[in-house]
Amino acid sequence: MSDATPPQRIASPCTGVCRLPTGGHYCLGCHRTLDEIAAWSSLSDAERHAIMNELPQRKGSNHSE
Repeated sequence: MSDATPPQRIASPCTGVCRLPTGGHYCLGCHRTLDEIAAWSSLSDAERHAIMNELPQRKGSNHSE
């Protein structure tokens, strides 16, 4: 039996500023898409890591794709 604690899941990057501008693709607070926000609780750690790695590039580029 191991005393090691399981790794923490990656927390949501939500900042409480839940706003998607007209024609925008990403939330102004966390820079995720609506689909990513809705699915966050069921995503694997690998999927969460992939999204978290994209967030810095998304900041400031709230375009609709």
